[in-house]
Amino acid sequence: MDYSFFYQQLANTLAAPWLETLPAQVDAALDPQKHGDWNKWLFLLENLPTLEILHIDLNAPVVTVQGSQLDDLKEILKQLHPWRKGGFQIHNVHIDTEWRSDLKWARIKKHISLKDKVILDVGCGNGYYAWRMVGAGAKLVVGIDPTLINVVQFHAVKHFLGDFPLTVLPLGIEAVPPDLKAFDTVFSMGILYHRRSPIDHLLELKGCLRNGGELVLETLIIEGEEGRVLMPEQRYAKMRNVWFIPSVATLEIWLKRCGFQNVRCVDISTVTLAEQRRTDWMWFESLGDFLNPHNPNQTIEGYPRPRRAVFLATT
Repeated sequence: MDYSFFYQQLANTLAAPWLETLPAQVDAALDPQKHGDWNKWLFLLENLPTLEILHIDLNAPVVTVQGSQLDDLKEILKQLHPWRKGGFQIHNVHIDTEWRSDLKWARIKKHISLKDKVILDVGCGNGYYAWRMVGAGAKLVVGIDPTLINVVQFHAVKHFLGDFPLTVLPLGIEAVPPDLKAFDTVFSMGILYHRRSPIDHLLELKGCLRNGGELVLETLIIEGEEGRVLMPEQRYAKMRNVWFIPSVATLEIWLKRCGFQNVRCVDISTVTLAEQRRTDWMWFESLGDFLNPHNPNQTIEGYPRPRRAVFLATT
């Protein structure tokens, strides 16, 4: 995992001051003691085969690289289970991830323009959306995600797709210098409801944006009027770390109170079993296990079924 070329790319952006601390932050996050499978993952990455590339498509629903065939490539990549965001087509292997992330991307991309933008994707997972952002014309995409398996998956995919202006760093948003004000667009998708202080998260996102930059926020919402918020007593859809799920009107107020302008909700959708499900690449529990079997409009705990909304706002 050599980030030296990425550091050179970052040096030519408004985020260059981050380089004063970033290399040390990355080195600390990649400490082999951080995860028991680290050495296994690193060995796998270092021994991935080099295959001839004939075609790459970053704009297809399944991010695709086609070329040489390898009979055991599927078993190699399955060692990086669970694959949650995607999918990917790596030569003759279709990585059928838990989320059909192309469906979310289709709901978002028609509302934004990423041409020549420098982008921060907070909680980016394995980088699926970062590849799609580059396909949409982004100048540079910086993904951050502290979950190491996601970072390893990104580097495995990058091994086959090659060098593009994007990376995934093994970091959370706390590693970004406060009020960096460096990015044209900041994405936060599926993160807000995991934060104990959603207002602080919104302020962190605002601090990452340059003046006039755009926030793309995707999160769980509930129906209801201004001021309505669901705080689960314990779990929501079997997730332990869900804190606050606001109504659309409430989240719009939160964004405005944090200093965002031009706040608008551009999409609301109910999560379906076609979009989130178990697969051969993610065999843990998924949406079908999180819903009430007697009433699919409720979670297993009796809360409203997951609905997600996309908000846009500027600084």
